[in-house]
Amino acid sequence: MARAPLLQLSDISLTFGGDPVFEGLSLNIQPGDRVALVGRNGSGKSTLMKVMAGLVEADGGERVLSPGTTVGYMQQEPDMSGFETLGEYALSEMDASEAWRVEMASEGLKFDMDRPVATASGGERRRAALAKLWAEGPELMLLDEPTNHLDIEAISWLEEELKGTRKAFVLISHDRAFLRALTKATLWIDRGAVRRAEEGFEGFEAWRDKIWDEEDIARHKLDRKIKSEARWAVEGISARRKRNQGRVRRLQEMRSDRAAQIRRQGTAAMALDSGPKSGKKVIEAEGLSKAFEGRDVVRDFSITVTRGDRVAFVGPNGVGKTTLIKMLTGELAPDAGTVKLGTNLMPAIFDQSRAALVPEQTLWENLVGDKEMRVSGQADQVMVRGQPKHVVGYLKEFLFDEQQARAAVKSLSGGEKARLLLAKLMAKESNLLVLDEPTNDLDVETLDLLQEILDDYDGTVLLVSHDRDFIDRVAATTVAMEGGGRATVYAGGWTDYMAQRGEGKSESVTKGEKPKASAPKVKQGTTPAPGLSFTESHRLKELPKVIDRLNAEIAKLEAYLALPDLYTAEPVKFAKGTEALAERQAALAEAEEEWLTLEEKAEAASG
Repeated sequence: MARAPLLQLSDISLTFGGDPVFEGLSLNIQPGDRVALVGRNGSGKSTLMKVMAGLVEADGGERVLSPGTTVGYMQQEPDMSGFETLGEYALSEMDASEAWRVEMASEGLKFDMDRPVATASGGERRRAALAKLWAEGPELMLLDEPTNHLDIEAISWLEEELKGTRKAFVLISHDRAFLRALTKATLWIDRGAVRRAEEGFEGFEAWRDKIWDEEDIARHKLDRKIKSEARWAVEGISARRKRNQGRVRRLQEMRSDRAAQIRRQGTAAMALDSGPKSGKKVIEAEGLSKAFEGRDVVRDFSITVTRGDRVAFVGPNGVGKTTLIKMLTGELAPDAGTVKLGTNLMPAIFDQSRAALVPEQTLWENLVGDKEMRVSGQADQVMVRGQPKHVVGYLKEFLFDEQQARAAVKSLSGGEKARLLLAKLMAKESNLLVLDEPTNDLDVETLDLLQEILDDYDGTVLLVSHDRDFIDRVAATTVAMEGGGRATVYAGGWTDYMAQRGEGKSESVTKGEKPKASAPKVKQGTTPAPGLSFTESHRLKELPKVIDRLNAEIAKLEAYLALPDLYTAEPVKFAKGTEALAERQAALAEAEEEWLTLEEKAEAASG
């Protein structure tokens, strides 16, 4: 017997500012669903999620929630007004006996529960909101860009927790690796319509391209038919006026249908001009050390970066990735060591804090007011790679319309702010790009285009990112910062780094040497356990930590369920605790079985 959906939207219509966002939208979310919600920036993903959460009321249609179903929504900018600390917010509306859930999530997501809300960063606020949602354990979780501002370690924790849950969830994310690992179905918003495929994000792009190809073929056929019928109307209608009025009406209907078709949003017309070539050697750093308040950021670090290199910097939030880049580019002096910069360098910097944008100014003012883009005596022109362009025309290349050009930057979404910052950066000639978290909030299509542009860029790229897929696509070298001043250079991208890090220092690249993109992905001296692949070897090493964590969670749950009178006084909480205990016991059994299988495989190969 088919189960009733947790959530059902039927014939939903919604209009903002005169333009329909959705018309006749219907969808179901079933128990246990793991859904990717995808679409271009501005297509209405967050709006749809708010409708699903019951936070935005549709103009028409019906939202039906299954009786007893709880829905949790994690928004991009959580409202924490009225709370002193992040912990106070995360624990709000929760029973004191369940505080351990928040504490456990805070450890995995790495946020300080005592941090005052007033001084907390946007990323810290989001982590607290995510911990609160996770601890509450609703039957349906709606997660809007949950990985933004999380470091890779916290993303991995969240990924493992979502893999292990039996709850239903819907994800909006730009992180391909995250979506591929977790989703089993896809909701795609395209020009106000929502399609569903019973396949995770892994198959989304092939499915999307197939639909677009079919759409293009149908449009081409309709255009040919309109052209043929229009020729007939001009040449032959006068002789057969009465009996062919039906055919004329059909031609008019075809033209109306064609005019009503909504054009697909194109990709931004992004381009980079690498300008004059820099010297062959771009950066030569020897023995760099830097400490703040007695804490080592980096210690005795050396690297040589040559023209055309793509170097990614990875590590936990706060470990010092941006600080290291500032030392390498000469913006910040090291405590010890030397940095030699190459000749003829023209840097361009994408700042993750978006400090180059003035929130209260309009998009127009932000571009025209930039002294490097200003055209003398022209209030409506900007200099783009040496050529003057009308400011609105240039903004249109980045998918902004004239109305948006005169809106304040603070009214833009995160993805739109990122596109505007790219517009400023790409207007200038450069041969050294510093990209600090450029992927946050960008949609999949824009990320694809950015990667292609970087592939064709003749200059050098220094990249900070927590997007594992983007690092794999772009980087030829990865600098891993692991805390305590340790920074190690590896050949390749994120996957290569994970494969190489194995036993530690033996896989690191020799100081001062820059591996080429074609360097072997596995350095000499880095070998997996006998009979195991690198992935299996790494998993074998990680499983004891997973088992220890599950045992700790099981112990906390057992202690909670043993509270006197819990069963009679709080039957709902007892049922939830029992369900959570069963989930973790099942996960523990699977982890122990996986560890035993891999251990036996390794022993058989070595024996």
